[in-house]
Order: sequence, then structure tokens, then C-alpha cells
Amino acid sequence: MAGNLERALAIIELLSKQGGSMQLAAIADTLNIPRSGTHRLLAELSEQGYVRQDEHGEYVLALKLVSLALMWLSTGGVLDISQPVLDRLAAASGELARLGVVEDDHIIFVDKAQGAKSGLRYDPDMGSQPPLHCTASGQIWLSTMSDEEALELVSRQGGIGKAGPRGPKAPKTIQQFLQDLNGARKRGYGIASETYEAGMTSMAAVVRHPVAGLAVGVITLAGPTSRLSDARIEELAPALLEAASDMGAATLSSPYFKRSLRMMPVAAVAAVVKPVEAKRKGRPRTA
Repeated sequence: MAGNLERALAIIELLSKQGGSMQLAAIADTLNIPRSGTHRLLAELSEQGYVRQDEHGEYVLALKLVSLALMWLSTGGVLDISQPVLDRLAAASGELARLGVVEDDHIIFVDKAQGAKSGLRYDPDMGSQPPLHCTASGQIWLSTMSDEEALELVSRQGGIGKAGPRGPKAPKTIQQFLQDLNGARKRGYGIASETYEAGMTSMAAVVRHPVAGLAVGVITLAGPTSRLSDARIEELAPALLEAASDMGAATLSSPYFKRSLRMMPVAAVAAVVKPVEAKRKGRPRTA
């Protein structure tokens, strides 16, 4: 049973990443599952409403998964608190503003607002999990950790030289990666110019829980490098940081972020909460 469940989930993940339709044989061969078993799993997923066959007999994801995801986001209060903040940031910047939430060892983008009204527009897939070491979102999140913790996390995801989508300026050495992290720490926001996609630049600020101080997400701005020059990035930085601060304050009213905080390691939460509580009570700070 567990094997079938894992295979069924693998089919759903493959179809979501594919973005289009796939033939049964292609699904079976890609996942190294016998075609007879793949047929049975697809039939079961179709019966449950998670996949469907198009007019050519190929398989695609059904809208049931989208409906479940939106329902989950709605009940978690994420979209309610994020959309006004993203709308303001997108309008002020004229670029794509997105919210990514920290989930285990990844950042998953769950909400967006498009500020570009004309010309080139950057609009990547929602729900994606971009590589951490060559994106502004990953850079600023990793910068909240020690260098050792950041390198260990990147290593678990394949390392600096991992094959996959990369821009021409992606960091190629550990030294370059750590230099990017230090830059993000000093500025307070991450910058990725053509490190993930050629011709595209993004900047990101971390969203922190206002009480615990832990990183629970990121807010990003992204657009064509031709528009996001160094001067423009510096000009937009205050608005980005303000949006991240506003989003952090709003997490107090979100059931999702409350659950996320409870799921974090107790030691990590205590290490931040106790100093905050001590400061509020007026206790003297030790050197």
C-alpha cells in the first residue's frame, strides 16, 4: 500500500512539474513504474478526481488539487494577510511582488501581485520551489543562518554545482556563495541578477515572526534586469523592507503561521523568544 501511495504521489508531482499533458508510457518510463501499474494508479487518481484524460487520451492534473490548495491557503489566513501588502508593493514598484513561505527545507511561493502594466513581465509558476543558492529568496533566507547551516542545507539539495536551471551569473564556488550571503546580511535584503534566469533580476527580504523573530517567509520583487538596475534596486529597497515588516506583523493573525511556529524546533524558538521576553521585562542585558 505504501508503495502505491508513493507512486501515486510521484505521478501527481510529475504532472504538476510537467505543466502539460503526458502519455501513460511517458509517465511510466519517467518514474520507472511498470506500465500496467501506472495504468491502475492513473485510473484510481482519475476516479478520485485528481487527474483526467484530455481529448487525446493523455493525462493532466485536474482542478481538484488547485481547489484544495486554495482552500488550505484560505483557511490558513495566508492570502487574506498577504494580498494587500503585495498589491501595494507591486503598485509602488511596477514589478512582480511575491510571498514565499518557509516549509521544511524549501521556500514555496503562494501569492503574488503583478505590477508591470506594459512591456516585459516576469510571471513564473506559483507553487514552485526554486533553488536556494542562486535566487534572491534563497539568499536572504540562508543569510539568517550561520554559514555552516546554510552550506549544509544547500548541500542537501545538491550543492552549488547542482544540475538544473541556472543563470549565467549563478555562484559557482563556495566562496562566491558565501560572499553573496554576507552581502545580503549587510544590506538586509538579497539580490540575484541573472543568477537564476538570464535577463532577470530579483530582490528579496525576509519575513520574520514579530515575537519569535524567526524567518517564516520572504517577500520578493522580480523583473527584467533592464529595469532593475543597481540604482533602481536601491530605490526600491525601503518599500520592500517595509512590506516584509508589515507582512511579519500580519502573521500574528494567520492560523497558518501560528501552526508553522509551533512546528519549529523548540530550541530554535526558545533561543529567540527568551531574549525578547527578557528585554520586554526590563531585565539587564548581559555582555
